[in-house]
Formats: sequence, C-alpha cells, structure tokens
Amino acid sequence: MENTAQLSQTMDQIVILPEQLLAHWQGHRGLTRRLIEAYPDEHFFSYALGGMRPCSALIDEVLQMADQSMQGVISGEWPSFGDGAETPPKATTKEKVLAQWDRVTEKINAYWPQIPLSRFQEVDKAFGLYEGPIYWFLFYLIDNEIHHRGQAYVYLRTLGVEPPAFWDRPQV
Repeated sequence: MENTAQLSQTMDQIVILPEQLLAHWQGHRGLTRRLIEAYPDEHFFSYALGGMRPCSALIDEVLQMADQSMQGVISGEWPSFGDGAETPPKATTKEKVLAQWDRVTEKINAYWPQIPLSRFQEVDKAFGLYEGPIYWFLFYLIDNEIHHRGQAYVYLRTLGVEPPAFWDRPQV
C-alpha cells in the first residue's frame, strides 16, 4: 500500500485519473456496441472485404482480449491469450454477442476499482506476448478496439449502412 506522501507525489504527476481512463474506454465500448447493433444480422458473421475477417471475428477478438485481461491487469497473472479458460463459447447470433459485450463491460467496471494506482506503471508481459506498463497495455486494448471498429465502419459503408458517428462517445 502506498503511503500518503508517495500517493500525493503520484497524484501531482498524473495526467489522467484511472476513473477518467475507464470512462474514456467505456465511451469507446459504448460506441462499438452501437456499431454492432447497427450491423445487418445477415452480414455480421459472413461479410468480409480484402482478406479481412468478418465483423463477428473482429468483435470476438476485442471481447476475448478485454474479458481475459482484467484479472491480469490486477494481479499480474495472465492466461495464455485465447486459451478460452474463462471465456464462453463464441456467440452464434448478434444478440448473444451483445449479451457477451454487456457481460464484459460489467466485468471491466467491477474489476477496475481493484487496480492499485501504482499498478498502472508496473511492467508485465500480458498473455506472454505484450510487454510494457499496464497503462500501455490498457491503451493497446482501446486502440485495438478502435482499429477493428474502423474496419467494421468500412464494412457498414460498403453495405449502405450509415455507422454511428465516431465522435459520439458519451462519457459514462
């Protein structure tokens, strides 16, 4: 446990509070959820362009990473990515994907307050693959979601569907 002087010094140097980072991430997650809702059911699991994966596979990756990350972020004990130890089977309907999305969102919200402030600066090797400070890995999770959401935006536009506005990410 950090003493008061260390915590005060840390807080004086902080650029963004953990609660603000969580709100930023959940803003992105809310936007991605609206994108999934807007995606035509008949194309969600099959439509792909230019050798990219279907939207369902992109979203499944984002879901798996977020779901399997929170315990490692808190404890430093990481599963091997994709080992499926704690993840449910892949959803076969868009409604099931949305239910999994909501479950992972709740998990993130439940685990987040358990992250010690000093943990954000600690270096780990997440999933045995991604080495860096925890804050960097959390940014990676957010960036990966944005990247895949961008691919899904292209899919939606080619299907003639207007995607949700990318800037519409209310802070939660």
